Amino acid sequence: MHLRVINPTVTTSWEADTLALFQDAASAGTTVTVATIAAGTPSIESRRDEALVTPCVLRAARQAEADGCDAIAVDCMLDPGVHAAREVVGIPVLGPCEASMHLAATLGHRFSVISVAEHHRDLMIEQARRFGVESKLASVRSLDIPVLELEDDPDRTFAIMVQRVREAVELDRAQAIVLGCTGLAGQTAAVQRALAADGIRVPVIDPSAAATRLLETIVAMGLRSSRRTYSRRAGATSSWPEPAVAG
Repeated sequence: MHLRVINPTVTTSWEADTLALFQDAASAGTTVTVATIAAGTPSIESRRDEALVTPCVLRAARQAEADGCDAIAVDCMLDPGVHAAREVVGIPVLGPCEASMHLAATLGHRFSVISVAEHHRDLMIEQARRFGVESKLASVRSLDIPVLELEDDPDRTFAIMVQRVREAVELDRAQAIVLGCTGLAGQTAAVQRALAADGIRVPVIDPSAAATRLLETIVAMGLRSSRRTYSRRAGATSSWPEPAVAG
């Protein structure tokens, strides 16, 4: 299987880490490649950002299909362009938020999302509503650290993340945790060890791993998105205007 990971930002410095995270999560027989969109925003933290990058995500999805890829993951917790891309390509397309939330909903009656900024709270609630799991969303707790600053002080970021998870479990009664930014991926084992030291044992879901494994399952089962849901209308492969690079 060939999995194409679309980086829906113009921050090319993330490519190596993204490739490593998805490769680590993938099965031995899965090849992972990363493609960064040509224009858009440095990070995606709003509905406006999502709207700006979507045309380039669609273009990258078409290219992935043309390259012979078997599936596509769009590497952002807002899942930008994912549902639109399902209308223009025939291979499975998935975002980490949809994959993570559905997985969390199977592992406990209530789950919380640990996001990066307070204004992401409504965005995550909207995602849960869209995916039909809002009734299982216990809370959204934020680190109050912008995406582009998550790696400035990794120890501080990790300490705050563990504290927010504790609060979600102890105060919000969450029974499963979703790390609500792909910039936090790769840390689930360390978070679970820190929690276990305090006697807290809940599943912590890595968004990159959730998307990777679910896509592998979809491909292995020979499944595709329903054309009753994601119709492929005439003209769906026509071009879109190129968005300008925005800050």
